[in-house]
Amino acid sequence: MKTLTVIGLGAGDLDQLQVGVYKQLKAAQNVYVRTVDHPVLTELVAEGLQFTSFDAIYEKHDTFQPVYEEIAENLVAMAATEDVMYAVPGHPLVAEQTVQLLIAAAEAGKVQLVIEGGQSFLDPIFGALKIDPIEGFQLLDGTSFSMHDINMRQHILIAQVYDMFSASEVKLTLMEKYDDEYPVTVVTAAGSAQEKLVTVPLYELDQSVEVNNLTTIYVPPVQEQEEALRDWTTFRQIIATLRGPNGCPWDRKQTHESLKKYLLEEAHEYLAAVDAEDDFAMIEELGDVLLQVFLHAQIGEDQGYFALEDVLASISEKMIRRHPHVFGDVEVDDADGVVANWEAIKAEEKGTNDKPLLTEEYRPFSSLQTAYNYQKRAATVGFDWPDVDGAWDKFAEEWQEFRHEVTNGTSTSRLDELGDVLFTIVNLARFYKLSPEEAMLHANEKFARRFGYVEMKVKESGQPFSAYTLEQLDAFWNEAKHLEKG
Repeated sequence: MKTLTVIGLGAGDLDQLQVGVYKQLKAAQNVYVRTVDHPVLTELVAEGLQFTSFDAIYEKHDTFQPVYEEIAENLVAMAATEDVMYAVPGHPLVAEQTVQLLIAAAEAGKVQLVIEGGQSFLDPIFGALKIDPIEGFQLLDGTSFSMHDINMRQHILIAQVYDMFSASEVKLTLMEKYDDEYPVTVVTAAGSAQEKLVTVPLYELDQSVEVNNLTTIYVPPVQEQEEALRDWTTFRQIIATLRGPNGCPWDRKQTHESLKKYLLEEAHEYLAAVDAEDDFAMIEELGDVLLQVFLHAQIGEDQGYFALEDVLASISEKMIRRHPHVFGDVEVDDADGVVANWEAIKAEEKGTNDKPLLTEEYRPFSSLQTAYNYQKRAATVGFDWPDVDGAWDKFAEEWQEFRHEVTNGTSTSRLDELGDVLFTIVNLARFYKLSPEEAMLHANEKFARRFGYVEMKVKESGQPFSAYTLEQLDAFWNEAKHLEKG
């Protein structure tokens, strides 16, 4: 096995090339380069350096990853019989995917690898932009980063922006977090005689600026809170400020207990937005739900019991643990298999205990949900009808008993029998995989909407409700139903 030496061509022209690197390139016999598109190579050719490029491989593939993989495979194969030098732009260990693939091959014993130096583009970039990296910076790959990778409060450098297409992809990703007018700087050949810096609004990134193999996109850190409204950190800071010493008196005095009703209300309002298929309302109502979550997390942090990170860690661990068919090697056939697996893992987590089965199923804010939970939990140990026919028969039985008590019973017995009827209806909902709580929300919302129409028609007439018969009011109700159906 021969040696594969990887060496860096630096970030700009020949004047920037390290003396040691220059000497090794001049002395090497078999030099391969990832691309000829680098000013150092142009000058070295004039000095008689001969090399072979892998530019032709770029033409064979639609994406970069298979290009990098094929280059690495070719180099490993060649190094099996001869010493090879592979020259890459910048420093071999900075933003160079082919080198990472070669390192993996070396760890697997496929090649003897030596990595030499080379100036990365970072030092001249910092100098050209006059920024101090100690303030915090990110180096991102323009071919693969997402908006979730971005820390808007740090200096951001985006490499691997080769052409207008890649610049357009970078622009679209950045616009998911930054304002269209946010200033970005295109840095080309930093530190060389051809150095060029052009600052443009984000929306012009792929329109009025030339980019090439030596281009890096710089995004400065946001300075104002209003510039980072799409960032999670901003919202967390807002909540911390509201709860802080100089914050809002109302927010500061809230407790987990005082906020319970608001979380329930906001969840119901979001469900109403879903039913209305109103995307804008869903955005607003989800924000209100998120507000409640962040407030509870901030209260936990203020009291020293838990923080938002604990909440995130808990739910993340649960999702990974209960989805072994996604994050592990368990196989499931369908959604039913997922549910069965989920319940089995959940039972294993709780282990054996002496608590009554229904202890953790009570929901103080919803009798319907409590009934649903009780029945579902009891069914897990076999206390259930074998099919829905038994549930229908039980409903018919309880309905008749209720009707009998309405005529012959006391107020207490009537109340008990009505509860039994409602309980059997919840059971039917469970068999048909319907949420009784959600069904009741639908019914209430529908009644309010149609009665609102009736009220509007009465007001338009200038008459009081007492001036109308039930039949006339019911006619308005039917009009509302007809309008809803279109």
